[in-house]
Amino acid sequence: MSELRLNVITREWVVIATERALRPDQFKHESSAQVPIIFDQACPFCPGNEEHTPGELLRFPASRDWQVRVVPNKFSALSKQTEQNHNHEGLHHSVSGYGLHEVVIESEMHNHFLAEQSLSAISNLLQTFKTRFIAMYEDPAIAHVTIFKNHGEDAGTSLIHPHSQIIGTPITPIQIRDRLDAGKRYFEDTGKCLMCATLADELAEQSRIIFDTTHFTTFIPFAALSPFHTWIFPKRHSACFADISDDEITELALHLKTILSKLYSGLNNPSYNFVLRSESPRASEPECFHWYISIVPRLSRPAGFELGSGMYINTSIPEDSAAFLRNIIV
Repeated sequence: MSELRLNVITREWVVIATERALRPDQFKHESSAQVPIIFDQACPFCPGNEEHTPGELLRFPASRDWQVRVVPNKFSALSKQTEQNHNHEGLHHSVSGYGLHEVVIESEMHNHFLAEQSLSAISNLLQTFKTRFIAMYEDPAIAHVTIFKNHGEDAGTSLIHPHSQIIGTPITPIQIRDRLDAGKRYFEDTGKCLMCATLADELAEQSRIIFDTTHFTTFIPFAALSPFHTWIFPKRHSACFADISDDEITELALHLKTILSKLYSGLNNPSYNFVLRSESPRASEPECFHWYISIVPRLSRPAGFELGSGMYINTSIPEDSAAFLRNIIV
């Protein structure tokens, strides 16, 4: 029988539709054969085409044979050149489109997906995320920085070449504010971090754990909002990604590679989005939030019920999905 589960971190209800649930292997993506291209003359992100991107912000290593580059987004959603102002006219509130929008080119190879990259390459990427995350917050007008990746057509990607994006906005998005509010209420009631408590519960139960090491745990939450929706939590309480240590970056790279490789192998390279959710380095109440990475394979689409109710229907059982991924050897 189906049941409704509450995601205590997002404060969203989800219907775990057990009677409509598919077997985990039925979510496999119908991928077409790929040509082994490592360079595309028409791709602005490939080596040799650097002049086709805006002025470079960072290159690693700092040589001709780079592995990671960061450039301003040529089609930026926000602009640093915009005057900063807030407008209030009755119930019409707006903020000028001031902000920062950067592209992180993850590899010099045109179709070398993140799941296929080495641990050292992923570590370098995470270090690049940290560097640019801190740099964006040096602008006092930036209230929140979002690091995210779109992989595959169903996830909204427009260029095959592996890349991520970082956007700094002058406001804090509602999803982060909702999570902060939930964390504050829980801390006021218990004196504990909600995310730390969630992780402790998951580790005690074990049924939704996919991968566990010294510093991080990868798991499917009890009330996963969609099939194979996965979280990577640091075990050390930290509100801000900027506080991550070099040792933790190395281990986080292992978790990211492991889960993306399992999804790649087990579900035939599905489209996915990942988002790094973090407080600002200027956080006034760091005890109430805990940064983490959310990975959302695009295996289902919201329909009328989701749009009309704000509730999700998940046709996978989190415990079965976690067991499926645990058993995939990568």
